[in-house]
Amino acid sequence: MIGAHHTPAALRGRLVIALRWLAGLLVLGLLLHFLPLAPLRAALVRVPPRRFLVILIGYLFAHCIGVAKWRMVVNSAGAELDLATSAQCYAGGLFGTLFLPSIIGGDVVRLAVGLRRSPRPAAVLTGNVADRFIDVAAQAALVLAGLVLLPGSLPAQLQIPQRGILLFAGAGFFLLVAIAIVSQRRILGGRSFHFRRRLAHLSHALRAVSRRPHILIFGWMLGVCIQFSFLVLTALLAVSCGLLLPLRVWLFAWPLAKLAAVLPLTQGGIGVREAALVALLAPFGAPGPVVLAAGLVWEGVIIAGGLIAGAVAFFLRKSAAEVPAN
Repeated sequence: MIGAHHTPAALRGRLVIALRWLAGLLVLGLLLHFLPLAPLRAALVRVPPRRFLVILIGYLFAHCIGVAKWRMVVNSAGAELDLATSAQCYAGGLFGTLFLPSIIGGDVVRLAVGLRRSPRPAAVLTGNVADRFIDVAAQAALVLAGLVLLPGSLPAQLQIPQRGILLFAGAGFFLLVAIAIVSQRRILGGRSFHFRRRLAHLSHALRAVSRRPHILIFGWMLGVCIQFSFLVLTALLAVSCGLLLPLRVWLFAWPLAKLAAVLPLTQGGIGVREAALVALLAPFGAPGPVVLAAGLVWEGVIIAGGLIAGAVAFFLRKSAAEVPAN
């Protein structure tokens, strides 16, 4: 009976993965249809294999820093995870982001390992959520830096009134606070003692994180450095493809393209990221085929990195399983 319950869910998961990969290929196919192929092919040929390998190594090194950041934030909530377990969680999450059906598939893998290994599972959950907020804040910092550095060269169609952005952000923040206050009693009302106990553990972990603002700030700084390194690596690939743009333009377009890839339309944002990057860089005079070529090569780096991360996670899990036997 257990297998009967799990088989349909597994089939649905595989179907979702297949559909999202097909959706990504469809988006790429549309880009290839509307963009000339000759400049795209010429731009791809310009990227030497050695450059691709160097970019891949840099990509993996940045994620090694990401392992340290994730462990630092999660342990600040009281998770008490060692480096090997943190690396397994992070690497498995990196693999799951590309090859699991859910948009939060990577977080599911991280939590599945961390919740089993940590003496305080609630701390793992709270720390992972805090780390996600840090990543979003790091992306927002890059976008803000791009807007600040592009006051004169930002195309008119992309200019947004700063007062409107501030008012919208402030209204959204106060709305979230109001919803949290109003829904607090409904969440707690009629719940069992077991549920309230778990909620208390989450609240304790949240207080533990909030008592260490220096760790959150340092984690945000590391997040900005990691995301900026990805941006620079993408720009270097674009240079190899023949695309020369000021770094401030990449600061504006690259984080927005990555945020667009978060939409659960394709697997790992494949296709959506490239389409957004082509659209965002077009007003700056960037040729669409060259931008797409750089995006495709960067997509190859992401996929290769995800496969390597999956192999690392598998090796660490196997090593952890053999420890008790010794």
